[in-house]
Amino acid sequence: MDGFDLIIFDCDGVLVDSEIIAAEVESALLTDAGYPIGAEEMGERFAGMTWHNILLQIEREASIPLSASLLDKSEQVLDVRLANDVKAIPGVEFAVSRLPMKRCICSNSSTKRLDMMLTKVGLKPLFAPNIFSAKDLGPDRVKPKPDIFLHGASRMGISPDRTVVVEDSVHGVHAARAAGMRVIGFTGASHSYPAHADKLTDAGAETVISRMNDLPGVVAALAAWEGVL
Repeated sequence: MDGFDLIIFDCDGVLVDSEIIAAEVESALLTDAGYPIGAEEMGERFAGMTWHNILLQIEREASIPLSASLLDKSEQVLDVRLANDVKAIPGVEFAVSRLPMKRCICSNSSTKRLDMMLTKVGLKPLFAPNIFSAKDLGPDRVKPKPDIFLHGASRMGISPDRTVVVEDSVHGVHAARAAGMRVIGFTGASHSYPAHADKLTDAGAETVISRMNDLPGVVAALAAWEGVL
């Protein structure tokens, strides 16, 4: 392999430091609903999952009926918090400026939220119009299913085996690997936890970085090494 033709970025926890905000909002709502959980545990257990799927999993595990109103309430509260508080991950502009291949974003977040966050932090011009949401593909096609990554590669005209993905969640790594892509794990956002890198490696990330400034060099090194998918 003489290089990658496409790099796909997840958004939450990779480009924008939003996962910690989501964890704070969702842990507070769950605790109020009778399922005590802290923001750190939310980040460790559920990062990369949609709020809907988090509620379904908790209902199955704890046999606690959770009100459907939590779905809308979380979206409303989280949108306000993100609009006020979300920040870019340091080093993204530096990294992107030194990556020669095509790039796009593939995320579980909605198109509307992606637009709001990326516009707020000034990163939208680096990726537009190649910003793809799994929610636009139809019901139940979010990560850890590979659909959004395959969709992104198809839209960009690149084969999955010429694609590398940057992901911060186990679910995202699983999705990328299922799509036949190579994966770099990222642990540089505020929701990271002590075992984060190990979990990403166990899920299939070939290497893990904690600083976005290191990404160009790691991509080059990974391209030179033909790992086994």
